[in-house]
Amino acid sequence: MAAAAEPGALGWLGGVSPRSGSPTSSPELGAGSRSRSGPGSGPGSGPERSGARPPGPAAPSHSFRKVTLTKPTFCHLCSDFIWGLAGILCDVCNFMSHEKCLKHVKTPCTSVAPSLVRVPVAHCFGPRGLYKRRFCSVCRKGLEALGLRCEVCELHVHPDCVPFACSDCRQCHQDGHREHDAHLHHWREGTLPSGARCELCRKTCGSSDVPAGVRCEWCSVQAHSVCSAALAPECTFGRLRTLVLPPACVRLLSRNFSKMHCFRIPEIAAPEPGDGEDSADGSVPAGPGREVGAPESGKQTLKIFDGSDAMQRNHFRTVTVPHLARSQEVLEAALRAYYIPEDPEGFQLQALPTPAQLGDTVAAGKVWSAGSAEEEGGRATCQAWVLRALPRTQEILKIYPAWLKVGVAYVSIRVTPQSTARSVVLEVLPLLGRQAEGVEGFQLVEVLMGSRQVQRTVLADEEPLLDRLREIRQMSLRQMSQTRFYVAESRALAPRVSLFVGGLPPGLSPQEYRSLLDEAVASKAAVVTVSHVYSAQGAVVLDVACFAEAERLYMLVRDTAVRGRPLMALVLPEVLHTKLAPDCRPLLVFVNPRSGGLKGRDLLCSFRKLLNPHQVFELTNGGPLPGFHVFSQVPCFRVLVCGGDGTVGWVLTALEDMRHRLACPEPAVAILPLGTGNDLGRVLRWGAGYSGEDPFSVLLSVDEADAVLVDRWTILLDAHKAAGEEDSEAEAEPPKIVQMSNYCGIGIDAELSLDFHQAREEEPGKFTSRFHNKGVYVRVGLQKISHSRGLHRALRLQVEQQEVELPSIEGLIFINIPSWGSGADLWGSDSDSRFEKPRMDDGLLEVVGVTGVVHMGQVQSGLRSGIRIAQGSYFRVTLLKATPVQVDGEPWVQAPGHLIISAAGPKVHMLRKAKQKPRKGGPPKDARADGAPAPEGDPK
Repeated sequence: MAAAAEPGALGWLGGVSPRSGSPTSSPELGAGSRSRSGPGSGPGSGPERSGARPPGPAAPSHSFRKVTLTKPTFCHLCSDFIWGLAGILCDVCNFMSHEKCLKHVKTPCTSVAPSLVRVPVAHCFGPRGLYKRRFCSVCRKGLEALGLRCEVCELHVHPDCVPFACSDCRQCHQDGHREHDAHLHHWREGTLPSGARCELCRKTCGSSDVPAGVRCEWCSVQAHSVCSAALAPECTFGRLRTLVLPPACVRLLSRNFSKMHCFRIPEIAAPEPGDGEDSADGSVPAGPGREVGAPESGKQTLKIFDGSDAMQRNHFRTVTVPHLARSQEVLEAALRAYYIPEDPEGFQLQALPTPAQLGDTVAAGKVWSAGSAEEEGGRATCQAWVLRALPRTQEILKIYPAWLKVGVAYVSIRVTPQSTARSVVLEVLPLLGRQAEGVEGFQLVEVLMGSRQVQRTVLADEEPLLDRLREIRQMSLRQMSQTRFYVAESRALAPRVSLFVGGLPPGLSPQEYRSLLDEAVASKAAVVTVSHVYSAQGAVVLDVACFAEAERLYMLVRDTAVRGRPLMALVLPEVLHTKLAPDCRPLLVFVNPRSGGLKGRDLLCSFRKLLNPHQVFELTNGGPLPGFHVFSQVPCFRVLVCGGDGTVGWVLTALEDMRHRLACPEPAVAILPLGTGNDLGRVLRWGAGYSGEDPFSVLLSVDEADAVLVDRWTILLDAHKAAGEEDSEAEAEPPKIVQMSNYCGIGIDAELSLDFHQAREEEPGKFTSRFHNKGVYVRVGLQKISHSRGLHRALRLQVEQQEVELPSIEGLIFINIPSWGSGADLWGSDSDSRFEKPRMDDGLLEVVGVTGVVHMGQVQSGLRSGIRIAQGSYFRVTLLKATPVQVDGEPWVQAPGHLIISAAGPKVHMLRKAKQKPRKGGPPKDARADGAPAPEGDPK
């Protein structure tokens, strides 16, 4: 037996999933005799091998050979051009190198990469898309066609390479099993721009031609793969350290939930490899060669299955070999296709059984290309084969500790037919320094490290280990290479899952909400409690003390409607606010993916990767309330809203409602403008609209921004039918209250906004660009150019309880900021002794009139300003007939009645982008001062 040292710890995540497989018998194709150098990647590395830890990420893990180059090729280590006609290629993962660079290669081969994963964490793959200048992390080839990317890290893969991708996503939270005393770099290869420079040697380390260089996905440090080993292993989160929510400060018990559920990422039904999308017959092209189309002359294409599960699903990989290939060559090609680094002598190829041999009614309905099962002179004549492991009487098994500070990565023990899960635990405990503790306090856990889901299964004490290993290999050899065994403490973990349930009727009591949920989803009172009630928003937070019940409620709530409204459910993490560093000021990000065309969706993915995905919320999935609930105990944080003015107003209204529940009642809010007007973003220097700036630079600007105060206003809408208006256009409505930050328009400007809004609702797919949206505004305005409403006769205005006579106007606008209608200065810059100079925080609103569409166009072009009417802090507008009204770009037709505008209490803290100081001889310096930021959002 042997123990392998490694700093840090290993663990597991994910839920439980049953797995089964049954062996089948068929004619054999003899095993090859040539052995392969390099460590094994599975839990057992063969009957005669030691189980010591792989000897570092060095070249022996690759299957290198010298090849003749027929086209321009670059080295994957130094990214330089390979001159001459010879290069060094790995037959398994396609790593290409100079011969001189070979001794410096530290990048592990894909075949052993699963064995080097520190903590297995599944990926969250989004929809297929075109990702230019990206490379597959499995086969290292470019993503020339549709590929997949992880929504949380920078992993990119071909669809058929997904089953072979490592479960090495970022660990973004603690799962309750262990606590981390240090946060290490999380390196990802091949995601660097061509001009990236190494943190250590300051030389170019990126390339757009090959996957070269590594980048930490937390702190964004870039380096050569060789240089990264010389850097300190601890990650400090880099220049975004004050904005990132550290993983050690987030806890989420996610045993029965996928990572997509944990990060609130909408699930998209993506076909599994081999389900018919990659080829007509369900095939998956081979990884190392990715052979497609007709084979070359003198060669043949064979189908290779890796076990019973692949045969049942008709999932296979293809290899192309010469017609005269010996059985040894076919076997080695099959092992390379499935990224299996073990000795070929431990495997054999069996001819694919016919449907009758399988005895399966489902399989009998499929057309198998089995061919002949004979051999002619040692050559394979069958066209479809099953890769099988030879029976083993004993083997070396790696056992990993599931706790920290044990001093070793794993220990290796010999498993015999007499070995059971209990005997293995008894043998392993002394090697891990836990011999003083009884075996009853530990258990053996089998962990399947799939790329989409990490699954754990607790083995029964008397389960024979050798039989279990044989069963896994019979089902899938690929699965065997992704399976680990952990010895873990068998202490009962107190389950606690927080479920946010929205879409409920507003205004009910906690008891009424409990009764409503009991009736709708039959929640179990013994394990489900209502911990928080948001009555005004019609939402509750449930604390569930049972994993199975939490999963049942989550799935059932999403398919349930109450009083005609569909419910929605989210799994929420717990922020351990007491563990936050004193200077940590995490950023709460809200993104409206419907704003700015497709830019909102791209920004959502970018911010998930730059920050902790637990601090990024999609507004179309529950609104702002879940985000504020998660951050409710954080003592100091900031908010970034990505969207238009309407989105900003939505978030500010939710913040106003939640203020009394927050430990940081006044968080400062920044804006990334994605809408059409973006007037508040213009005033706060965030620009006229997002135009593709680097999201990392946006976050730096938020960190350096200054806090300013902005007035918020309350508008009370009290509608009623006025005398003599029996045929009014709108029905009387109950009183309601809306909040305003920018402006409130009555008349012609609200009418144009309403027409635009209705056009966008009819054909939302056409409103994907800011230029097109403004063109629609112009067209709608031209249609209204001769229209006359005589607005001054349809309403009355009181300012500070004093009646104000209105001039002949078509639109009345109350403005709080010096920007209206996409940047126009409606008030004007001329001094006027009758009024004070407007400011955003002066507690006053300016009232301006416009005479029509032509006047509005002149204001937009800077030729005129509006008609100054009044300035004050309390307004009462009486509408004599139904009139279009808009608040911060959200329009509707208001019934006759009263509009009362008054200050909304505390001013809101906004973030204004700092002015960039021009520097001579280069761009602005990107280094941020390390001085402590001024306190903000303090309850004091």
